[in-house]
Amino acid sequence: MSGAKKTRIALVDDQPLYLEMLSSVLGGHPNIELVLAAAGAAEARANLRPGMVDVAILDVDLADGNGVGLGISLRRADPNIGIMLLSSQDVMELLLDLPADVRRGWSYLSKTASLSTQSLVDAIEATARGETVLDGELVRRARPREGSLLAQLSKRQYEVLQLVAQGLSNTGVAEALEISARSVENHLNAIYTALEIPEGRNARVSAVLKLVEESSRA
Repeated sequence: MSGAKKTRIALVDDQPLYLEMLSSVLGGHPNIELVLAAAGAAEARANLRPGMVDVAILDVDLADGNGVGLGISLRRADPNIGIMLLSSQDVMELLLDLPADVRRGWSYLSKTASLSTQSLVDAIEATARGETVLDGELVRRARPREGSLLAQLSKRQYEVLQLVAQGLSNTGVAEALEISARSVENHLNAIYTALEIPEGRNARVSAVLKLVEESSRA
């Protein structure tokens, strides 16, 4: 990856040990440039300017504010910034309440997830591209609610959607399921139709959000 453009990130977390840990892990990765590590919302607002970072990684619960509110204000100031929320609680449904003008390119990971560094970096890079990535453990526990559009998906279609929700590309899904990339594309088109999602730039994000909306986690 020599010479490849690095993904610029800001970290905002009011837990000093967690902030230090993330800063150390991500700041040392060759694909990541750590621009800011802030201990709260006020520090982030004071130091972040539009265009400075590609992704802001925000704790949901900050002592001086809320990560969701901070993310909305950052996105409205910089439409190109990706937002990744972190929380020790399962509050993934927060993504459903985002205003329509900022909904694209938000991700959610659990602080308790067993993620490798590379998996975290992959999720950050997908968020920077405007995708929505969900915590893998929570996605694997998700089951469609009875009577929902999600429940109409075939077993294979649901497997494809779960992998897409975890940030895998079409190629990555194909490799995981040992099927062709064309088959993945066909499955996705069928998923969009079943979930009544219009084709377009945000279809992938809308499908992932539909998974959050119409599933429950034990």
